Amino acid sequence: MEKHELQSLIEDLHGKYQSLDEGEVATYIPELGKANVDDFGVCLVTSDGRIFETGDCDRPFTIQSMSKPFTFGMAIEELGQEKVLQYVGVEPSGDAFNSIELQSGTNRPYNPMINTGAITVTALLHARHGDRTFDAVLARFSAAAGRPLTIDEAVYQSECRTGHRNRAIAHLLLNFDMVHQEAEAALDVYFKQCSILVTCHDLAIMAATLSNMGRNPLTRHEVFDIRCIRDMLSIMFTCGMYDYSGQWAYRVGVPAKSGVSGGVMAVVNRQLGMAVYSPPLDMHGNSRRGIEVCVELAARLGLHAFDCLNFGSSFLKVVL
Repeated sequence: MEKHELQSLIEDLHGKYQSLDEGEVATYIPELGKANVDDFGVCLVTSDGRIFETGDCDRPFTIQSMSKPFTFGMAIEELGQEKVLQYVGVEPSGDAFNSIELQSGTNRPYNPMINTGAITVTALLHARHGDRTFDAVLARFSAAAGRPLTIDEAVYQSECRTGHRNRAIAHLLLNFDMVHQEAEAALDVYFKQCSILVTCHDLAIMAATLSNMGRNPLTRHEVFDIRCIRDMLSIMFTCGMYDYSGQWAYRVGVPAKSGVSGGVMAVVNRQLGMAVYSPPLDMHGNSRRGIEVCVELAARLGLHAFDCLNFGSSFLKVVL
């Protein structure tokens, strides 16, 4: 049986970038510094449930900042857009993901994809769910991945021990009434959500769930209300790749989110979820190999939303 064109493509890209040895693993969370720099997986999941993968797609790693679009979606769905946007904006910050800075005048975080905004969103969920917040988050993430997910206890404890900057952020937010009085409890949920274990395979399914308008393409379970998907993808498009987001929009042109554990997930609306895992990071905190693979996939498949030559993923439609 002839190999599918997408499978051949990702195998070619995996082979091409396997030898790329630029970047450094994250060490500000000590447990992340133990990652194997040679780990490298690429996985694509279509909106109708077909899976193409190569490399280390079953190697577990923590989801880190790639959790942020999903908790934002939960907050929009459960609390409503108007309520959430009272506490967090939607503007790119142009600053590092852990910058301690709020919008002038409103004192809101710039957007929910940086730590100030993500902690605010988790605090909104905590104000609603209390002690059951992490269970609700884990259940939703598990539904998006199509299997029960668990937490990496060692990474969680490492984040708790060394997360002084995030504690400073939480207390700054508390000072401006952007989070409720149980800021420390909400921050603990944030540490836990970042410590959820996923694989590249899981991450591609989660991205495909967003691509499929909130319905997991494998289990057919409706994970997110279709009405909040637009908000999730919009903020991923403009703010999802830290202070590289403008370059990403220019070079790749699809909604995406990265994490300092080395994962990158991207969404081709109504067609495809993509994930790459490779721990060495560039200066912005994005996977070095992950960026290159996604740039080339976008170019080869015409994924860019404004690609006039390929008319917005028309080549991908032919391949699929």
